[in-house]
This record gives sequence, C-alpha cells and structure tokens, in this order.
Amino acid sequence: MFPRSHCPRCKRTLTARELIPVVSYVLQAGKCRGCGEKISSLYPFIELSTAILFTISPLLAGWSKELLVSWTLISLLMIIVVSDIRYMIIPDKILLAFAFLFVLERLFIPFIPWRDALIGAAVGFSLLFLIAVISKGGMGGGDIKLFALLGFVLGWKMVLLAFFFSTFYGTIIGLAGMALGKVRRREPMPFAPAIALGTLTAYFFGHDIIQWYKEFIFFSI
Repeated sequence: MFPRSHCPRCKRTLTARELIPVVSYVLQAGKCRGCGEKISSLYPFIELSTAILFTISPLLAGWSKELLVSWTLISLLMIIVVSDIRYMIIPDKILLAFAFLFVLERLFIPFIPWRDALIGAAVGFSLLFLIAVISKGGMGGGDIKLFALLGFVLGWKMVLLAFFFSTFYGTIIGLAGMALGKVRRREPMPFAPAIALGTLTAYFFGHDIIQWYKEFIFFSI
C-alpha cells in the first residue's frame, strides 16, 4: 500500500524486520529504531487479536469455504477499529474495497440468499441512519455505511442481532471510559470497537443465541 509504512515523527520508512507483527514491537521495546518515538500499544494488540481470531475461526465456523468470508470480515473489523480509534474515521476506500471482496466471495460462497443479503444491507443502513437523525449527528457516516456492508454479509436477522450487541458493548465501553476518565459526556467516542465485538458475536454465535432464546421463551410460557 502507498505510502509505505513509516514513522510519523521521523518519516523513516520501516524495514521488513520492523514490520513483523507483535515481535517487532517487543524487540524494539515499543519504540521507533530511528528516533525513539513511542509506538502505540494499539498496534500489537490488534495484531495479536487478529492472529487469535484467525486461529479460532475454523473452530467456530468450521473448515469450509465460509472460513474465507470470516477471515475477510475479521480483517475489515480490525482495520476499522484502528482507524476509528486513531483518527475517528472509517475511510470509504476501505469499505469499497471490502464490499468488492464480499460481493465476489458471496458469488462463490453463498451463505445466505441474495435477497436476505440485500435486505440486510438496507436494514443495517437504516438502523444507524435513524440513530444519526434522532441524535442529530451522534452517529458518524462511516458507521452507517459500515453497518450497511455488515448487513450484506450477515443478512437481516444477524445484523439486527449485531446491532443489539454493538449497542450493548458500546454502552459498557462508554460507561467504563467515563469511570476511568477517558471519555467525557456528550463527546464523540469511536463506535467501531463495539461494532466489531457485536458483529463477531452475531456472526459466530448468532444462530445459537437465537435458538437458545426461542427455547427460553418456549419453556417460560
């Protein structure tokens, strides 16, 4: 990708040895080899999280063609988490690139009917757009477009579940942030981490959760 990875302070282009996930951060003691600028711990955290999620995906999704979709989904979510936390933005270029990948994958790996995928995209977009209107800008445009894309991947049922869990996780993260003094009332907060957690919960465990809920309601009647 362009420009190549470099230190934001001294602008020195990083070598291959400095780009080894997690390992480079540890060997360099979390600092740039050129100027000593501290490297955010967010990067090794995301790298380690991605490795763990890639590893456990076959256990959760099974060894099937759908595994490719799950890895693509994880990659998208990890990228937007970093982007939203660091810059409070979810770039359209990233969403468009992954939208192309997901459409291509769904042509060869049909996990849900196309009708459900398109309805899911509409539902995902509408949910967050409605929140943005009601909250008068409390939800960013990137989040809205991201949820439309997630709706296409998950389908309308799972995107509703992803929305529920994203809101749940977002509330917990927000309250924890305020308790720790990291988040202030009425100030914008990156929502991508909550969306990532909610989406992965729905994608990997959604059908089991819905089945458990149906059984719970049935036995409660």
